[in-house]
Amino acid sequence: MLDHPISTTPANARHAGLFMANVKPVKRQYTDKKEDPMTDPLAPPADVAAAPGDATTTASGLAYKCLKAGTGDTHPGPSSYVEVHYTGWTTDGEMFDSSIARGRTISFPLNRVIDGWTEGVQLMKVGDTFRFWIPANMAYGENPGGGRPGGMLVFDVELFKID
Repeated sequence: MLDHPISTTPANARHAGLFMANVKPVKRQYTDKKEDPMTDPLAPPADVAAAPGDATTTASGLAYKCLKAGTGDTHPGPSSYVEVHYTGWTTDGEMFDSSIARGRTISFPLNRVIDGWTEGVQLMKVGDTFRFWIPANMAYGENPGGGRPGGMLVFDVELFKID
């Protein structure tokens, strides 16, 4: 399992993830299951293999679905700093990364993550939980190496804060 979608090499940080220095873990744990928008946030969703028909697909190929609507009214911009909880799976249902499993949210600038996150998180408002189906060309590619997952990736993301 990866620590989170980061790269420690500056040359490929834009397309491979975050710079380690830009990640700010924030201790935020769910103390009550009622706070948790997903019943088991680590289990692969039933629709992990492909985006369902009721998902929205953007021109870039990113598919998404709102799982829980928030109360915010502001969307982050392409270089906004955000705080999120997330879990990521490959399309065969293997969880490869989760801030929830680590017990703390992370904060990062949107222009330092994979393209699917940069585009997708800008669609969210504070309090929203979205599921994203990110095509390989907007994630790490088909065969990225270095322990990163290849192919389409699925992420559930909950947006807590926009700076």
